[in-house]
Amino acid sequence: MGSLLSVSDIKDDVKYILDLAIKIKAGEMEEKPLKGKTLAMIFQKSSTRTRLSFDVGMYQLGGRAIFLSSNDLQMGRGEPISDTAKVLSRFVDGIMIRAIKHSDVEELAKHSDVPVISGLTDLEHPCQVLADMLTIKEHLGDWKGKKICFVGDGNNVCNSLLLIAPLLGMDMSVACPKGYEPAEDILKMANEYAEENNTQIVVSDDIGVALENVDVVYTDVWVSMGDEAQKKQREIDFAPFQVNSDLMSIANDGAIFMHCLPAIRGQEVSAEVIDGPQSVVYDEAENRMHAQKAVLYYYMKD
Repeated sequence: MGSLLSVSDIKDDVKYILDLAIKIKAGEMEEKPLKGKTLAMIFQKSSTRTRLSFDVGMYQLGGRAIFLSSNDLQMGRGEPISDTAKVLSRFVDGIMIRAIKHSDVEELAKHSDVPVISGLTDLEHPCQVLADMLTIKEHLGDWKGKKICFVGDGNNVCNSLLLIAPLLGMDMSVACPKGYEPAEDILKMANEYAEENNTQIVVSDDIGVALENVDVVYTDVWVSMGDEAQKKQREIDFAPFQVNSDLMSIANDGAIFMHCLPAIRGQEVSAEVIDGPQSVVYDEAENRMHAQKAVLYYYMKD
């Protein structure tokens, strides 16, 4: 079944996986389909939602998950990633990795004999956006004809949203300061997907332009893990892009607010928005587990 390192890896099966997630959440799938299966979970970065959703998800599917931090693996002491991949493949049925570098995940998948699932890299966060799309379907009824705007840093979450939105018939815009645009390769691929699916991608430093006719407003922290040295400059550059009630008023009536969490109230989002009636962030967080259960089923079911 290959591996899930990027949304592009499931380009033709995004809707199928999301349909699986809907059925799993509704209790319409067989019980414990992954009985006897084991997932190794490698964490180079700290996590709340990713760890819990994969751990609990594997348990509910009848399997088990093993948590492995960098301190638990010889990889953290210099063992080649290729050796780690070959050894783990002899013990487990799948590997989930939350990594610092996307290239490390690619190297792991290259030498693994079992599926490798990205729990986040510096380039993409495919499992997060599957949960996001499940949440949008629940609250807005459908994806087709809707528009999502990502406000802030063109980071890994933004990159994955750019790829998944057009595959589901959604338009997407990105509102970000100059110099913080999404990765060029990702943007090129997203525009190709948009052309294939008759949707539009817009990237602008003009918030008014980006928020035109928007049904979903999405943001993330201004300072991601690894960007701490740029903290002061980022806080200055992103200050005009805070998602507050004034900004939300530009979006369509009935628009929802999303955030992958953790959030810093008073920075990228005001408390009145994230704790207000338009916010669906806790549904979004819960859906990490349902979406990941679908991914685990897709990649690990015999």
